Formats: sequence, structure tokens, C-alpha cells
Amino acid sequence: MRFVPVKSEETQGTAMVFRVRELLIRQRTQAINALRGHLGEFGRIVPQGAANTVRLVAIVADPNGGQPTDAITTLKVLVATLAHLETEIGKLNAEIARCAKENEVAGRLMTVPGIGPLIATAIAVLAPPPETFRKARDFAAWLDLTPRQHSTGGKQRLGATTKMGERSLRRLLIKPRSGT
Repeated sequence: MRFVPVKSEETQGTAMVFRVRELLIRQRTQAINALRGHLGEFGRIVPQGAANTVRLVAIVADPNGGQPTDAITTLKVLVATLAHLETEIGKLNAEIARCAKENEVAGRLMTVPGIGPLIATAIAVLAPPPETFRKARDFAAWLDLTPRQHSTGGKQRLGATTKMGERSLRRLLIKPRSGT
């Protein structure tokens, strides 16, 4: 049986920043999808993705857009919500960057190519101490980055990676493929 060390209040507070950031990002995605869907009802089609938010906002702001006045008022509520969520996510990103500068482990992790303040702080805060793991594969298994094994009789069969590990950290380490 493995025992989990108790985390300090400071570590728990920093971890909470990541959880709240994820929540706000999910809410931002919901607002973008709602805005895109409502505009689609009026024939204004915009591709999916947060990168197209500027186009959505421009359509709502256009006085000659062809949307009914009642719809414009409601759509502006969604645009204001998006602006507020962007501001709050920016504040949390600044807090994470500040924590990365203060945390010695995060500072060392940022020397690795491809690891920025967000991922470095997440590993430093969300992952247990390295002494907990005997080898790197154990850490990968804790994150659930290793394939599920269905081996028998000396024949090794590896399945897909499961999604049961630390979701927040795994989501930061593995970027979803776009366009597929």
C-alpha cells in the first residue's frame, strides 16, 4: 500500500488555482459555443475554436449584421461574459507565472525545452514528490500515460492509454490533435 504525503496549505492553494482556471476555461468554451450556435440560427456561420472568438464578437458588434434587436441585446450578454472570463483567466495565468518564479522545483522544470511556467508549476504542485516513484515509468503510470496491458502466456498485448490518472496535469502535457 502506498501512502500519500500530506500537502501543505500553500501547495493546496496553488493547486486550487489550476482547478479554478480549468473551470473558467470550460465556461469560456461553453459561452463561445453558445454564441456560435445562436449566431448560426441567423445564418452567421463561424468555424469552431477559441481562435474564432474575435469573429463572433465582430458579428455581434456590427450594427448592420442583420440580427434582430432583441437577439443583439442577448448576444451582448454572452460577449460581456466572454470578456469577463478572459480577464479572470489572465489573472490566474499571471498568478501561476508568479508561483513558477517563486517555486524552486518549477524553476528547474522550466529549463526543460517545451516546459513553461504553467506545466512546470502544475507538475511541482499536483505531482507527488519524485522519491515516491522508483523509476520514470512509475511516474508515467501515475499520470496514466502508459498503455493498458492485456498480456498473458508470455505474449505482450498493449492497449490504449486509459484516462484514469491526474487529469489536470495530463491535459496540460498532451495537447489534443486539431483538425481530426
